[in-house]
Amino acid sequence: MPHDAHAHELFFVRAGLDTDRVRAAVADSLAGADDGELFLEYRQSESLVLDDRQIKSASFDTAQGWGLRAVAGEAHGYAHGSELSVDAIRRGGDTVRAVRSGHSGTMALGPAGTNRTLYTDVNPLALLPFAEKVGLLEKIDAYARGRDGRVRQVSATLAGSWQAVYILRADGSHAADIRPLVRINVSVVLGDGDRMETGSHGLGGRFAYDGVIGEAEWRRCVDEALRQASVNLDSIPAPAGEMTVVLGPGWPGVMLHEAVGHGLEGDFNRKGTSAFSGRIGERVAAKGVTVVDDGTLPDRRGSLTIDDEGTPSGRTTLIEDGILVGYLQDRLNARLTGSKATGNGRRQSYAHAPLPRMTNTFMVAGDKDPAEILASVKKGVYAVNFGGGQVDITSGKFVFAATEAYLVEDGRIGPALKGATLIGNGPDALTRVTMIGNDLQIDPGIGTCGKDGQGVPVGVGQPTLRLDGLTVGGTAV
Repeated sequence: MPHDAHAHELFFVRAGLDTDRVRAAVADSLAGADDGELFLEYRQSESLVLDDRQIKSASFDTAQGWGLRAVAGEAHGYAHGSELSVDAIRRGGDTVRAVRSGHSGTMALGPAGTNRTLYTDVNPLALLPFAEKVGLLEKIDAYARGRDGRVRQVSATLAGSWQAVYILRADGSHAADIRPLVRINVSVVLGDGDRMETGSHGLGGRFAYDGVIGEAEWRRCVDEALRQASVNLDSIPAPAGEMTVVLGPGWPGVMLHEAVGHGLEGDFNRKGTSAFSGRIGERVAAKGVTVVDDGTLPDRRGSLTIDDEGTPSGRTTLIEDGILVGYLQDRLNARLTGSKATGNGRRQSYAHAPLPRMTNTFMVAGDKDPAEILASVKKGVYAVNFGGGQVDITSGKFVFAATEAYLVEDGRIGPALKGATLIGNGPDALTRVTMIGNDLQIDPGIGTCGKDGQGVPVGVGQPTLRLDGLTVGGTAV
């Protein structure tokens, strides 16, 4: 069944909403506003966690509701509720009308439709019995312990959701989407004497569970988690100081996402609070650096057929050959800055108003062989995986902890390093890129981005990069 028809049946047939009455309620509520929409959502989600050979948690949740937004100038009124009824939506309309008191606007035109289908509408939660999910996690635990006698702890998580959205505007136009999302993650703790180290790996995307529960897939997660933990058992204290840093491909793009991507979102730039505000057309990165946000990649965790305002997702170039050329826009910030919405208006749920957010953000590949990049380093750090980090949007300053890193001397990868952190400034770090690899990778489907208390699934990526003169924080004395 097409996504549009599937969502319409869910909300207007099964839930019993009368289409004409809902349209009339939305039109009345948004009359005189500059923009706005009714957002309907139905979501099923589940999570199973096995820890130390026992199921520590198992949850299943069904949620549904509506969010009604009216926009007047820079202000917006937002009402939401879990009762799917015309009367409830009309009560919400009484609330959002307050934002346009004394305001007489002309409703902006709705976004163009889309015929693309980026992912299946199959509900992954309905295809695999509970007992089989539990059995899978138990297999993962047994496999990990059988692979390495040093295993002290195994944690495995299987999670999935199925979301249907229907977006209705004041003129009666609408857009709909059905969004599956699954993820598997494995974490292990290895012990050698009194020393213990961890490793983790996960996979996910917008598809059914068969994309992550095949034996080859879950074994790959276990093997990678064990490899990381084993490497870290032999790690030595990281040096500190200003040095050359090589970032590995794929997940290390989370640093690009946090230190640069957020600063390119439209709200921060309209308000002048980003380090990139007012710099369109300026050089903000080294020559060769091109950064894009692409929500159209099939099956990817951060992809969307339409965003949460109904705008089709797209591929937006943010930095091209080092020059800042664009920002990520939702409808509100695009209208206020005279630009075009880029399909990046996203919300966590019906209880949240949309914000400009990233989808899949990555740096485009260059022409250097990764081996050539490493061979060029006299002394430095090769950072392959990252954990947590912090960034200040206004200044661009960041601190990121590397969960897997190595010392590089005379072009050769040396011992693993413990306690390495990368410290810098996002816009400045982009100017320090001197070599860009030809090995672009997108992360395996594990990212969640937080902003203003809302979390949404995202993708990150990059090729191998060499940055000169980056500050490394370490523990070596």
